[in-house]
Amino acid sequence: MSETVVATRTFTEKLEAARDASITLATSNAALKNAALEAIALAVVDNADRIIPANELDLANGRENGLSVGLQDRLRLDEKRLASLAEAVRLVATLVDPVGESVRGKTLPNGLHLSQVRVPFGVIGVIYEARPNVTIDIAALALKSGNAAVLRGGSAAENTNRVLVALIQEAMASVGLPRDAVQTIDEFGRDGARQLMQARGLVDVLIPRGSADLINTVVNESKVPVIETGAGVVHVFLDESADESWAVDIVQNSKVQRPSVCNALETLLVHEGSAARLLPAVLGELRASGVTIHADERTRAIFADAVPATEDDWTTEYMSLDLSVRVVDGLDQAIEHIRRYSTHHTESIITNDLGNAERFLAEVDSAVVMVNASTRFTDGGEFGFGAEVGISTQKLHARGPMGLSELTSTKWIVRGSGQVRP
Repeated sequence: MSETVVATRTFTEKLEAARDASITLATSNAALKNAALEAIALAVVDNADRIIPANELDLANGRENGLSVGLQDRLRLDEKRLASLAEAVRLVATLVDPVGESVRGKTLPNGLHLSQVRVPFGVIGVIYEARPNVTIDIAALALKSGNAAVLRGGSAAENTNRVLVALIQEAMASVGLPRDAVQTIDEFGRDGARQLMQARGLVDVLIPRGSADLINTVVNESKVPVIETGAGVVHVFLDESADESWAVDIVQNSKVQRPSVCNALETLLVHEGSAARLLPAVLGELRASGVTIHADERTRAIFADAVPATEDDWTTEYMSLDLSVRVVDGLDQAIEHIRRYSTHHTESIITNDLGNAERFLAEVDSAVVMVNASTRFTDGGEFGFGAEVGISTQKLHARGPMGLSELTSTKWIVRGSGQVRP
């Protein structure tokens, strides 16, 4: 088990230090921030011998404590994943700095010049669990967007996160930026998470990433404004005209490529007119990959190698090699099912009917809606953001994968020449 770390500063002192650091970051130029990002990328790769043993200790503790296979996969870091994290950090460095970007502007008849520009939030709090990659992703995106980050990464990844945050702080200090711009409050345990949720005035925005229970707790208890990321009860609908090879490949990739993540497929809906044609091939491929099929009666009449689906299956984010499958009467019933059970993360339709594709795009109310593509593409890295803060499933401010611009607010700048209001 990990050793208890004695806090050298109080919780409030840490947040006050983060606030001070955020003032420096807000006025730091892109070149300096990019130098810090390069230092972080180098530190991640060059210190695998520090990171991986800490991660192995967390994994051993997780197995001892019954951590699910899906969460163990999210927790695991190896040299390949560290190299990918470093590559993502370097990609963030290549992106345009959003701070100071002009959103809109105008000159009033009286000569006043107005401009709305992007500015950092200030201090971002993030509460997450068993996802040490988030530590690197958030640090990189917060730094490039001029924000300080206070991280509560949870007990499952405590050893890994301690090393990662230390490396990030060393990298930032090496280029002259404040170490306190990225901090962990893991030493304060669950009480630290509660204090973070109450730290209005010291923390500008709070972002939870993790289970539905974690997210709901933060949303319901936080006094700090929350950007809500959501669980992924993700759907694919195979329309009557769906191409069989596309259906097999897209469903297989959506479910199997990495089942433990939030954009993995959890429920497959199939038009009754294509069920007999598509289900044997699609589900046969899934079963060959070890997927357990939780199916309704109409599906089991076509594909017997399945277990009966229950009502709970339609609301379950498995994060494992399990999939619920339902045959529906048509597009209307598919959309109705998604409206009832979706967490509004990602939904995809496989079809050759342009009208049905456009209806699906227009009527399905999720953060990302796709046509003829794997749901695994809902990802900040795949969208070209370098990394992501998370997938927002709310409707205010940010929705879908969140990158640099989603970590900024705006302010109005007014330039005058002596004008007064009549």
